[in-house]
Amino acid sequence: MQKRSLTINGHRTSLALESEFWDALGDMARQKNVSLSRLIADIDATGAHPNLASAVRCAVLEYYRGHGIGALNAAE
Repeated sequence: MQKRSLTINGHRTSLALESEFWDALGDMARQKNVSLSRLIADIDATGAHPNLASAVRCAVLEYYRGHGIGALNAAE
């Protein structure tokens, strides 16, 4: 687990995630051309999960599920 401090919507917070999730978030932020803080703020704003770490993990999963379908079909 890696714990990082960041500012989301003007408020400091910390978030502990596995390094694989931090890597995936970095990829997502680059793909969407936004900062990591902006991406996490957008995930938090959905209100899908009361726990930020859970919300982030689910968002990463959804992102890669959506992008993985085409890659899997292309390999067949």
